[in-house]
Amino acid sequence: MVGRGGVGVDNIDLDAASRRGILVVNAPEANNVSAAELAIALLLAAARGVARSDARLRRGVWDRAFLGREVDGAALGIVGLGRIGSLVARRAQGLGMRVAAYDPYITARRAEELGVRLVDELHAMLAEVAFLTVHTPLTDETTGLIDAAALAALPAGAVVVNAARGGIVDEAALAAALAAGHVFAAGLDVFVEEPPPPDHPLLGRDDVVVTAHLGANTEEAQRRVGSDIVERTVRALRGDVALGVVNAPALAPEVVAKLGRHLELGEALGKVIAQLAQGRVHELVIEFAGDFPLDPDPIAVAVAKGFLEPVLSDPPTYVNALALAKQRDVRVSRVVAARPRGYVTHVRVTARSDAGSSVVAGTVLGDHPRIVEIEGFPIEIRPEGTMLICTNYDRPGAVGRVGTVLGDAGVNISGMQLSRVGEDGLAMFALTLDQVPGEAVLGVLRGMSDVIHTLRAVRL
Repeated sequence: MVGRGGVGVDNIDLDAASRRGILVVNAPEANNVSAAELAIALLLAAARGVARSDARLRRGVWDRAFLGREVDGAALGIVGLGRIGSLVARRAQGLGMRVAAYDPYITARRAEELGVRLVDELHAMLAEVAFLTVHTPLTDETTGLIDAAALAALPAGAVVVNAARGGIVDEAALAAALAAGHVFAAGLDVFVEEPPPPDHPLLGRDDVVVTAHLGANTEEAQRRVGSDIVERTVRALRGDVALGVVNAPALAPEVVAKLGRHLELGEALGKVIAQLAQGRVHELVIEFAGDFPLDPDPIAVAVAKGFLEPVLSDPPTYVNALALAKQRDVRVSRVVAARPRGYVTHVRVTARSDAGSSVVAGTVLGDHPRIVEIEGFPIEIRPEGTMLICTNYDRPGAVGRVGTVLGDAGVNISGMQLSRVGEDGLAMFALTLDQVPGEAVLGVLRGMSDVIHTLRAVRL
């Protein structure tokens, strides 16, 4: 057993532990209240110039000319309405704030339960709020999410707080916005480099209040962490892996042995559909067709696990994936196809959202998972690496033009599959890439509107 007190397990080699039969448990919920309270503390301290006044008074300067900002009646924008974001929302409402949130993975129903106004577009929310706080995991999608353009979208005099992960807020852009007077003040508990270097541009500003990654550092949180991790370790040693185990499949060895490749397929389909679906997904429908070696129900759990993985800081497991989906108001439905789909086994996932439906399907050929359908287009591709999935008009040279742009950017194409033209005159091609294209490259490709209809980069 390895017990990790707290949330992150990035300092543990989970693959190596799993190969050696070592269970790893953590206590991800124990710090939530403390983290939420620190975010509120930073927000209030930044708004009222606490660090500025404290430093000046200690230097013997009695400065009463500073005018702070009240939070009562002000609009707070929350990016990420998960466990900690929800707690922040409750506390902000207790201070009389009006709360809006941007979170593509939270349903309107969940936001309504919290009394929070859900906004579909980040910059639309930013334009309306006087205070901003972020509570998302650090992923490819959220790195630099609050950049110069996002900060410029805020009204003049806004207050920005980051007590989540360093890198979500672009530190250089924040320093520039503070220097220009567009952002009134900021509160930071996290940095890209920790500890930050002494010459960090934000450390020398008296309109920034900083703490040393103290979100979990309260006596109460540490007691809960200690209690939770001991309890979970003991329970796991006794065979109960229902709480906190981050690397155990929680499936019988027979299930893993006979459905192993199908479980990999399920996770891959979940990850793909999470990145293809538009809007807020409220239901995953998993259809099984064919002759599976065992009851395929665990594959549905694998789909839910894969679907949640790109959006959660704590990796979901086969134990908690369905519970986490329910917590986010995502229904997971299983159906058995009335007729075969042309393969020995076939798994089809439909994500239903407020913006429509997305579909991806797959099978296991030989001993390898394969995607065999994307958005109604028959296409066969291995789910691996970074995939560029494009629908294109049926015109000569479309694929070649995309390949030229990628080649000029130094992005190598390791695989390519084409689909036939559909009734609407559109075809699909999928490229497997060795590198993740930068946003500038993707922007160029999206700008090729004469041949490209839709383009999505999917990371597995």
